[in-house]
Amino acid sequence: MASNTGRAYFGLSGYHFNPDDITRIIGLEPTSTNNGGMIGSLDKPSISSWELSTDTITDDVDVYELIEIILKQLEPAKEKILQVIKSHNLSPRVGVVLVLSVDKNESVPDVGFGARSIRFMAELGAFINVEYKLSERI
Repeated sequence: MASNTGRAYFGLSGYHFNPDDITRIIGLEPTSTNNGGMIGSLDKPSISSWELSTDTITDDVDVYELIEIILKQLEPAKEKILQVIKSHNLSPRVGVVLVLSVDKNESVPDVGFGARSIRFMAELGAFINVEYKLSERI
């Protein structure tokens, strides 16, 4: 049977911005970007994104620990993150992506956020997104 997997991420998304500018201002190297908004037009806007993610963890998925990994990277850059959110009109998001095992003997990870992470997300005005799906049987 497949094991549980999970990762946490912090993302910024919006229209008509260059993710490279965000990287330069914040000073953190993202794990993924999409510059679609740079090539979109006003009549057909598309969204650009900047994302910092943990590695995908297998088996013993601890959402609290994954969020903590992201927070430790983001907290020193908080003021710069707030600056780019405002200057580029970006939408911040903290997310968790889980693939849950269909094996009845596999434990189900707790999904939650501690007070420190909730406070930090509130200060940024970040949305919380939890995405999950069931693994396929092997």
